[in-house]
Amino acid sequence: MLTTDTTYIKKISLKKEFIPSYKIYPLNLPVVKRFSELEFHPNVTFIVGENGMGKSTLLEGLAVSLGFNPEGGTLNFNFSNFDSHSDLHEYLRVAKGVQRPKDSFFFRAETFYNLATNIEELDQDPYAGGKVIDSYGGRSLHEQSHGESFFAAFMNRFQGKGLYILDEPESALSPLRQISMLSRMHELVSQGSQFIISTHSPILMAYPDAKIVELTDKGMVETDLEHTEHYRVMKQFFDDRDRLLFHLLK
Repeated sequence: MLTTDTTYIKKISLKKEFIPSYKIYPLNLPVVKRFSELEFHPNVTFIVGENGMGKSTLLEGLAVSLGFNPEGGTLNFNFSNFDSHSDLHEYLRVAKGVQRPKDSFFFRAETFYNLATNIEELDQDPYAGGKVIDSYGGRSLHEQSHGESFFAAFMNRFQGKGLYILDEPESALSPLRQISMLSRMHELVSQGSQFIISTHSPILMAYPDAKIVELTDKGMVETDLEHTEHYRVMKQFFDDRDRLLFHLLK
């Protein structure tokens, strides 16, 4: 598979000299306490791991340090329904590539409803010019199912030559939609885009030639799909479902 040179974000590292203590949140998270420099693939990097390892916090810190709204959206969004983001961005050092993306988006599954609400509020202003929702397919995101609204953003708002930071985008997508998302990702990669994605989905992780970084209690390690905990558990379950269910449910 062809790898295009779209390294908008090269790597992140920790400003250890500014850390007062590893006993306070978010500095007490495993991903921070055992942080090693993280280099990103020019096209697709997956951040995976069990709940509580700090995947979402890491992506949030990266996004906020780049100027994104903590609740998601493009760099132009500036709203807050509940100021709950961490201050990890203050301790991250981001190394950018020579090129600059022409498009950008920070997708957060857990706050996408808030983003949809903000879009509707912006579009109520008669003096604001064009409708924001037109960039998302023209149909209110609140009038669609959670999964449909997610997919509308991927299909319509993402334009290519972009930096896309996605936090668990599969959370409302069916397996078929996840497969369709792989196709859309490949289309955008071929158009000069870079993706940084936290996920639990082995389907998304199957994207060819991507970099997979797994977060554990012992730190972060680069791995491949077949060696991730997510893949091994799913494979074990479906390979020997009856025996596992017998022991789980007896």
